[in-house]
Amino acid sequence: MKTDELALAYLEKASVRLEALDFYRERQAYSDVVREAQTVVELTLKALLRVVGVEVPKVHDVGRSLEDNRDLLPTPIVDHLTRIRSISKRLRKELELSMYGTDDFVPTAEYDLADADLAIEEAGFVLDVVRGSLARGESAPRDERRQ
Repeated sequence: MKTDELALAYLEKASVRLEALDFYRERQAYSDVVREAQTVVELTLKALLRVVGVEVPKVHDVGRSLEDNRDLLPTPIVDHLTRIRSISKRLRKELELSMYGTDDFVPTAEYDLADADLAIEEAGFVLDVVRGSLARGESAPRDERRQ
């Protein structure tokens, strides 16, 4: 595994955004919490893909790419892959609604404190697992790595 400059930048951007979620939460901007939490997860997972040498897809939910390359992922990531993929997929579904809404869905009225708290918890979980794995230099189990 090689952590490159861009992967480190993604993780830094994700960390800053995670901190900003509390700012939005305190101001009851719950739809912004959900929207930015999605970005935290996306940046974090794209950093992970770069570190393990996988070309980063130009999509917001990289869960399928993680699954397709699970044999390259550090063990702690694989251990939590089902939850990580679920979080990425859920927040991707919220991406446009939380930002723009629709005629019958006004983001500032539809999202509440529980939505914000869930988004913060999930984004923090993904970032913590990925950062922890990379900081410890975790790699895929030897017998599962691609030859």
